Amino acid sequence: MHKTWFITGASSGLGLEMTRQLLAAGHKVVATTRRSGTLSQLEQDFRENLDVVQLDLTEPEGIVAAIENAFYRHGHVDVFVSNAGYGLFGAAEELTNAEIDRQIATNLAGSIHLIRAALPMLRKQGGGRFVQVSSEGGQIAYPGFSLYHATKWGIEGFVESVAQEVAPFGIDFIIAEPGPTGTNFGANLVRAEPMDAYAETPAGAVRRAIGNGSFEIKGDAARTVAAIISAAESEAPPLRLALGSTAYASISQALSARLRAVEAQREVADSADRQAP
Repeated sequence: MHKTWFITGASSGLGLEMTRQLLAAGHKVVATTRRSGTLSQLEQDFRENLDVVQLDLTEPEGIVAAIENAFYRHGHVDVFVSNAGYGLFGAAEELTNAEIDRQIATNLAGSIHLIRAALPMLRKQGGGRFVQVSSEGGQIAYPGFSLYHATKWGIEGFVESVAQEVAPFGIDFIIAEPGPTGTNFGANLVRAEPMDAYAETPAGAVRRAIGNGSFEIKGDAARTVAAIISAAESEAPPLRLALGSTAYASISQALSARLRAVEAQREVADSADRQAP
């Protein structure tokens, strides 16, 4: 059955690939971009099914207006995909206040505002599905990506809570967690001005790997998007969806390490419980 999808960050990366695949399958797509004209060819090819909207996720009022207009024009939206965002690289000490504020405003606050704006409309129509594109970086961390990880860990916590709040209304969530994937993520990566002090640290090593192309990328964008779409169309998708062998291995390893740490501290944890008088 053909559906109506609302996708942010549709001009590049996974958002663009998802827009292409959905349109090719006959779905309708409301595709948001920050710059006009970026989807002009798709607009020509799929003029009946593609609705392009200019949207900046750092402007909450614009998010509300875009969502309300989408429901007004199309009557309903079956699936929202919160995909817009970018990477910020730099050791925490290297980052500027402006870089920090913009990363949080886009990746974290923008996604939160999008979800909050969509919920009243989804409740009114009797339910719907929300796909939050996160990353393996919502469960694990690389040196040099501290603020990026802060936004991904933050949005995953937000979604996990909200999912419990709105389940009675027939609204559910998928948190997609792809590993390093062949998109233009690296080209759009904002890089803080490096400090000599971090040149020979783990953050410096990651910086060099990104710069010389040795940072390993196994994920295929088309297959990653196909897996997300498949999950979104399934009857009962998982809350979290690890995508790619790198994501599966790194998340599994991190979760196992945390479990071992908790088990090692069992007596301390138990002692924190309130004792009976």
